[in-house]
Amino acid sequence: MKFIHRRSVEVLFSALLIVGLSLHAQANAVSINAEGVLVIDGKKVFPIGFTVAPSPDGKTPTGKNAIAELADAGATFLRAGPLGGKWDEDCFVAEKRMHDAAAKYGMHCWLYLRDVAAIKNERQEALLRKIVTTFKDHPGLGCYKGADEPEWGRAPLPPLERTYTVLKELDLQRPLVIIQAPRGTMESLKRYNPICDITGFDVYPIAYPPGKHSQFNATNSEMSMIGDYTKRAVELSEGRKGVWMTLQLAWSGVLNKGKTLRFPTFPEERFMTYQAVINGARGLTYFGGAIPSGMTAEDKKLGWNWRFWNRVLRPVVEEIGTKSPLYPALLEPDSKLPVKVKGAGIEFCVREVGNEVFVLACKRDHTTEQVEFSGLPPTRGVGDVLFEEPRTVEIKNGRFTDWFAPFEVHVYRFARAK
Repeated sequence: MKFIHRRSVEVLFSALLIVGLSLHAQANAVSINAEGVLVIDGKKVFPIGFTVAPSPDGKTPTGKNAIAELADAGATFLRAGPLGGKWDEDCFVAEKRMHDAAAKYGMHCWLYLRDVAAIKNERQEALLRKIVTTFKDHPGLGCYKGADEPEWGRAPLPPLERTYTVLKELDLQRPLVIIQAPRGTMESLKRYNPICDITGFDVYPIAYPPGKHSQFNATNSEMSMIGDYTKRAVELSEGRKGVWMTLQLAWSGVLNKGKTLRFPTFPEERFMTYQAVINGARGLTYFGGAIPSGMTAEDKKLGWNWRFWNRVLRPVVEEIGTKSPLYPALLEPDSKLPVKVKGAGIEFCVREVGNEVFVLACKRDHTTEQVEFSGLPPTRGVGDVLFEEPRTVEIKNGRFTDWFAPFEVHVYRFARAK
């Protein structure tokens, strides 16, 4: 009887393990439905992500795995890919770890193409092909991020078109997302529609002075510009693309030298989040969590802004995330119920999930008043005001009233009468 060398056994075992993992790890089937909702493996998903996410082996201040913490709150996406650097071999290793972590915790990656988002030569094309073929079959991959703010940067179209063509040749189903700066005209922005499947804006209104990130700050410097830009993105999409909005933790206008540091409060972050959803956003990304100049000394050691997460962002994500009673409504089209509102500055949307009717509403001006909603179907008489328990509203003949303070949000849930 011959004995197999121990090293040979180890190599054989590793090879079998890799084969076994590859057999179980299958690429996701990804699409965008008629309402602009992302669908992965037949399941509708509302992207809730972070630019950039913490390290896949990072820790929270309590020692919990960083990605597990985000997933436990109900988040669904991680912005992956290089941020300050370019694609190199170390980046491929890091991205494999990020994708593995996303798959482990039931999340997906939004993979930034960065230096190959606009192909200008054969070397860049070869690198793009390597990136796509490396990750396209990974169960942690959700979609790709293309050129960042191309309209503001006046990026020429041919290199972007080449990237889009190669991407679709190699990975036809996964969408490419283009996020624009809050700049430009509809005409200049629409030039980039042919090279993306999802569009949107990054808008950061919280600063000193407020609203300076927007080209329209002379007409609206308030955080309600989030709703204005979301409607602009919906118009830009022409009903054929998904809409994702990028909201702020922190950005250069509050972090750079000579600027005054300012973060959104919980009510501000909550308002911006819901106003984006109400006006048509089908995905949200929060920017600035990994920028060191916005971190405390403790968070710098951990590599992510856990102070802001715990005090502001996690409570917001918990309201809209996968474990929230509201989450199923975020995946549905706007209802055709004839709901109307009497009140100044009220924006709202209505969603239906089974026997339940949800009304998401916010007030974009500075007045405080009692408003009336009407046109609801017969219900059981009392509606929950989600996240304000035990508060409820009484509904009669399809009508109910409630108070709204400036920039306040209310989320109502009604059960249809049997």
